[in-house]
Amino acid sequence: MMLSVRMRRGQACAPILFLLLIGGNVVCDTEGSDYSDAEVLPDSYPSAPAEPLPEFLLEPEDAFIVKNRPVQLRCRASPATQIYFKCNGEWVNQNDHVTRESLDQVTGLVVREVDISVSRTQVEELFGLEDYWCQCVAWSSAGTTKSNRAYVRIAYLRKNFEQEPLGREVRLEQEVLLQCRPPEGMPAAEVDWLKNEDVIVPSQDSNFMITIDNNLIIKQARLSDTANYTCLARNVVAKRRSSTATLIVYVSGGWSSWTEWSECNTKCGRGWQRRTRSCTNPAPLNGGAFCEGPPFQRVTCTTLCPVDGGWTEWAKWSACSTDCTHWRSRECLAPPPRNGGKHCSGSMMENKNCTEGLCSRNKKVSIEHASHPPAPEMGVAFYAGIVGALLLCVILVLCVGVLAYRRGCAHLHGDITDSSSALTAAFHPGNYKPPRQDNLHPQHPSAPPDLTVTAGAFRGPLFSLQQSVNECHHKIPMTTSPLLDPLPNLKIKVYNSSTLSSLEIPADVCSADGEILSLKSVGTGGRERQFHSHTLSRDPGLSTSATLGHLGGRLTIPNTGVSLLVPPGTIPQGKFYEMYLIISKWDKTTLPSEGSQTVLSPAVSCGPSALLLNRPVVLTLPHCAQLDTPTLDWTLTLKTQTHQGAWEEVLTVGEESLSSPCYLQLEEECCHVLMEQLGTYGLVGQSCPPQPACKRLQLALFAPKAPCLSLDYSLRVYCIHDTPHALKEVLDLERSLGGVLLEDPKPLLFKDSYHNLRLSIHDIPHTYWRSKLLAKYQEIPFYHIWSGSQRPLHCTFSLERSSLVVSQLSCKICVRQVEGEGQIFQLHTDIQEVTGRWSPQTVPQPFFHHFFFLLLDSIQTLPPHSPLPSAGPCLPSSQVGPYAFRLPCSIRQKICASLDAPSARGCDWRLLACSLGFDRYLNYFATKPSPTGVLLDLWEACHQGDADLVSLATALEEMGKSEVLVVMTTDGDC
Repeated sequence: MMLSVRMRRGQACAPILFLLLIGGNVVCDTEGSDYSDAEVLPDSYPSAPAEPLPEFLLEPEDAFIVKNRPVQLRCRASPATQIYFKCNGEWVNQNDHVTRESLDQVTGLVVREVDISVSRTQVEELFGLEDYWCQCVAWSSAGTTKSNRAYVRIAYLRKNFEQEPLGREVRLEQEVLLQCRPPEGMPAAEVDWLKNEDVIVPSQDSNFMITIDNNLIIKQARLSDTANYTCLARNVVAKRRSSTATLIVYVSGGWSSWTEWSECNTKCGRGWQRRTRSCTNPAPLNGGAFCEGPPFQRVTCTTLCPVDGGWTEWAKWSACSTDCTHWRSRECLAPPPRNGGKHCSGSMMENKNCTEGLCSRNKKVSIEHASHPPAPEMGVAFYAGIVGALLLCVILVLCVGVLAYRRGCAHLHGDITDSSSALTAAFHPGNYKPPRQDNLHPQHPSAPPDLTVTAGAFRGPLFSLQQSVNECHHKIPMTTSPLLDPLPNLKIKVYNSSTLSSLEIPADVCSADGEILSLKSVGTGGRERQFHSHTLSRDPGLSTSATLGHLGGRLTIPNTGVSLLVPPGTIPQGKFYEMYLIISKWDKTTLPSEGSQTVLSPAVSCGPSALLLNRPVVLTLPHCAQLDTPTLDWTLTLKTQTHQGAWEEVLTVGEESLSSPCYLQLEEECCHVLMEQLGTYGLVGQSCPPQPACKRLQLALFAPKAPCLSLDYSLRVYCIHDTPHALKEVLDLERSLGGVLLEDPKPLLFKDSYHNLRLSIHDIPHTYWRSKLLAKYQEIPFYHIWSGSQRPLHCTFSLERSSLVVSQLSCKICVRQVEGEGQIFQLHTDIQEVTGRWSPQTVPQPFFHHFFFLLLDSIQTLPPHSPLPSAGPCLPSSQVGPYAFRLPCSIRQKICASLDAPSARGCDWRLLACSLGFDRYLNYFATKPSPTGVLLDLWEACHQGDADLVSLATALEEMGKSEVLVVMTTDGDC
């Protein structure tokens, strides 16, 4: 059917030119027209109101052709004089359009709606890489408008799964991973998991998890999880079922407790005793292994035979008594009854008359003696004893009363004296008040424990609660005597009588530095009361803080190797938090190690601990474990400290599960912890048999600062962990004591072999110097080094020169582990000109301040995402926003968009994790909304020092992600 349009005279034919292109006829009607006789037209006509451009009310949508059923594409526009479809750059014939026209009741404009049908044949006839597409074009007097493209594809779903789940047998509470890659299809197939033909809904059972790449994870296998599992793939074309994977959860048997030993099976002599146990705790199920070992034990026993008792011979008769009888006795001791034998039968004593007719006379004599009263001396002694006892009781009662009265008076009116003076001198009177000391802190911090001194005890500085004038006048005694050392869980309460409130201070907090935290509480009268207590100090060299927001940032404690990376988006939009990073001092915190474990990193606190994070942060900790062996000799454990001060295990490297809240990436000298809960963390380890593990230590040699004005001279050798923080701690300590570093620290591998560390000095010029050490060598016990309970450890070599004129010293100091490795210090120095070795840690603090401000000025002049200037070992303590990250946000988003979605060929975030070496436990990343984003955060933390994009670009190039490389080349600095 052809479309004909008749044009009358005076109408323009140009707007209808499009109809000719789509197969219509246009005829201009000139009948009855005579141009020669045409009337003269006016120069202008009244203009109609301007018509707007067409606006699409409905645009065509993507569609899939299922089998041979065509799809319908529809569009609607207003105002529109014409609407036509254009598919793959060619106009669709007018005859293939179905047009409907209506009038908008509100605007009064014409609304046109057009439908077309696209068949499978039309789509299959298209050759080329581009998919079949269609687009609507609408006309009005004001112009044309085009709709979005709608793609038409042929739907399909292959029959074979790329990877099907496999049946397994797992032990109870083990983590299970069932993998499934659905068949290739268009559109991509959606995956459901069936358990015994029932659909698994993770929201209803939290023990199940379906990852972004369609794998099923059972967090902890239960007996009820023994079932048949099927992977079901479906799209608009069909459904496909994988082969059934049978999961069997078995329970290995466990022995019950031993029963009590039975009685010996013989009543007399040698026999047997027996005890049993059963394999019922738990009983083996579903093919689980039976208990190993015997179900019973038998030991020999000896039962002593019973021995009946026997009488001894009668004793001699006793003297004749007043009643005319005498006695004799015997005992049951020949033999005595033993082992349950019978006792002797019969009487033990025997009596008979001994007077032979004279008993009556003796009775008279006895009566005469009985009639006489006792002597008067006996009565006086008796009454004197009673009176003396009464007087003694009265004196004791008076003494107790006086002591109780004096104690009550001292409690009500007296001040508590200094207990140290009470122990070292006579007690002061009750009204004596010791003089107030303005400064309780020593001028220099206490020296570390010297293990060469046998009769010394190291104690930290003492602190007391400082009180204001308005507070109560109770005093808390402080002493260095071990008799009055506080208990481990001691709590001190400071009361305010007006507000009846108290503040509890744990003992470990009271032992912190003398900095005071003010806590305010409002009393009944509306006035603020101020309480003072000790809190953990933030040493400027061991802490840093910054206010961070949605853009994230990085906190770094210079010269320690400790940092905290807060990725963008971790903190909710519009919120800002004051975040901090603190290294706990070794003498003011409990150690995370126990048993045979050893401390490998400093204990680091990051906070606030109650902060809710949208994504994991990355905490970097230096460690001193030696990890260059082919097989890992360590069992490494990450621990966190609770609010009560106890240490709890977070995860063990290599034993992660879905319940593990963290992921630990291990490197040779540091580790990076991905975590979503801030707190206090530390790394510990123990040897993994059969090979003993090794710790990396550093040996640092110090001497007094020149010039030396005394004949005595000492050399101190420190044994510390091979971490930047440990060396910085010793340098700060020696600086306060006036010591200098003579040589660069030497490394030492300390093996878990229970052998001590031996130190000795040799080749001393005895003409001018002599050693005060009587022994040939000194030793630091193995446990002190391995446990890390005493830090920093050192030994002192005390020397004495013959005169003040002697200034040259040459000697050799050997340090080695018994039956292990060692190091030698070759010392040649002038003690009057010792200046010490220069190191970044020994640079005066004003130098670092000046350098830091210059660095900040240079950063502010840099464009966004430009590389930071090299700062050597000292990095800025905090970087906020985009300056903290090497990878710009735009590149990060494009990489995540390209790799987050699972790929049938495996060319997704999993391959990136393998290329970067982050593939020890992929399930941790699979549970995150953007696995690629978490991998890039970890990459940022691992490349804090170099921040080189080449390694990342190389990994992407190996994956074949050329489009991402183009973005990195144009937007970044690769």
